[in-house]
Amino acid sequence: MQFALCNEVLQPLPFAQQCAMAAALGYDGLEVAPFTLAADPMDITDAHARAFRRTAQDHGLAITGLHWLLVAPAGLSVVSADDAVRRRTVVVMHRLVELCALMGGRYLVHGSPKQRSVPPGSSHADALARASDCFAQVAATAASCGVTYCIEPLSTRETDLINTVADAARIVDQIDSQGLKTMIDCSAAGQTESEAVDALMARWMPSGHIAHVQVNDPNRRGPGQGDMRFAPILATLARMQAMGHYPGVVAVEPFDYVPDGPGCAARAIGYLKGIAEGLSHG
Repeated sequence: MQFALCNEVLQPLPFAQQCAMAAALGYDGLEVAPFTLAADPMDITDAHARAFRRTAQDHGLAITGLHWLLVAPAGLSVVSADDAVRRRTVVVMHRLVELCALMGGRYLVHGSPKQRSVPPGSSHADALARASDCFAQVAATAASCGVTYCIEPLSTRETDLINTVADAARIVDQIDSQGLKTMIDCSAAGQTESEAVDALMARWMPSGHIAHVQVNDPNRRGPGQGDMRFAPILATLARMQAMGHYPGVVAVEPFDYVPDGPGCAARAIGYLKGIAEGLSHG
């Protein structure tokens, strides 16, 4: 089982230092938030993207994927009633897919709750239709680039649109593209889903809908820093991987860094690798 660290946890360190620290802690890769690489990710050139990939490789890491996609540039939305805003947003989504492939990533995670919540004056149905159209447009680009664009279900405290795996899976089925899947964020699932995360994985992974997993506690801290138990989750992931139902990495994505970013990252990888080692000898 491979573990990646979401790189914003190590801000404000420069990217090379993030790689050095993640590697020293025992991570296999970094899952990158584009806004950490440039104030406007649209300024990242092909050459820059390849250089980030080499930097990670020089430290023995992979850039596994991208997440927090629409934080920058400002003003993006997949649900806006303004066609021009959505067109501009789709342009950014297309470019991020290209950058992900250039960096060697295999997936993108579309969370970005502020850029997808139902806007004033719009119905939930209209907002969902607009978002689905944006996902459909980017799915073809993802498929052609050999990466997977993942719709991230988020808790109702973050957004009122696409809150469960079932919500996201309906969009995936409707669009029916190899470039579009969904994923499981343990924190969001622990807050919103009606079943335990390990049961959720066991139910959905054999269907082929799930392309990625992020581990974090419902209290928004790292795994091992709350009430959620990750041994059943990692055991299910190991079983799903052995059955060929989950080929992906496991990404650590805390939001509340205790005691700080590096300390949180260190505690998470120690906790997770301890569980994984125990499972391998079980």
